[in-house]
Amino acid sequence: MPTLVYRLRSYPVLALALCAVTFAGVAGAQGNSTPDANSKRARAALDAMVQAMGGDRWLNLQNSYVEGRTSGFYQGKPTGAIGDFFSWHVFPDKDRIELTKKRDVVDIFLGNEGWEITYRGKRALPADQRDEFLRRRDHSIETAVKVWMKDPNTMLLFDGQSLAERHLADQVTLISPTNDSITIQMDAETHLPLRRTYQWRDPLYKDKNEEADEYDNYQTIDGIPTPFAITRFHNGDMTNQRFVYKAAYNVQLPENAFDVDATAAKIKK
Repeated sequence: MPTLVYRLRSYPVLALALCAVTFAGVAGAQGNSTPDANSKRARAALDAMVQAMGGDRWLNLQNSYVEGRTSGFYQGKPTGAIGDFFSWHVFPDKDRIELTKKRDVVDIFLGNEGWEITYRGKRALPADQRDEFLRRRDHSIETAVKVWMKDPNTMLLFDGQSLAERHLADQVTLISPTNDSITIQMDAETHLPLRRTYQWRDPLYKDKNEEADEYDNYQTIDGIPTPFAITRFHNGDMTNQRFVYKAAYNVQLPENAFDVDATAAKIKK
């Protein structure tokens, strides 16, 4: 796999060991607040975020399209891996990402499968690259709102206020029934997402890794505030920056957008 292509893919936000310890910390931060009151405050913060992102319009989007330029970093330093990307997303589990100016490298994700298509044909993505993309998709803000918040067994914790992207932020953590979690920091004034964080355990080395995305330079596109600058971190080190040139919603999808064989046949030509 060429380094550039590997750096560009996996786009188109803390597992908690002891819930009792978390509740104790939250209670201490909130004075005499009960867990129920804390949960209500967390939900209110998330509801305010949804409204800030477009409310029902954002909740009912058919699809989204983004194009821009992305660059890779290693230990916080540029790797020189820079390129164009064009991506379509259909919630919950359909993504098409075209890479290079010629758009002749295409990644398609359907459900839990991932494919790369080039002039050589199609091939299943290596498991580590596929899993990286799926983790980000399954811990996205969209999934947190549209899936996790709808589950009555998901715990919502208001963690207080902190700084994110030099802004005062309300911080909320969602904990799934399987003890997975997503932490979202929202601007205390605009309620727009500033940072999304989650953790995962490496299946080989068994250590925990922390992934974070920071969102900046929001521009409203068709009624949807859209971050035009996204910075990604792995265990605190910057790994990627994405700068959006164009975004659109409820667009006409490319012909056979998620058909792997049809895409492979077209690129071969």
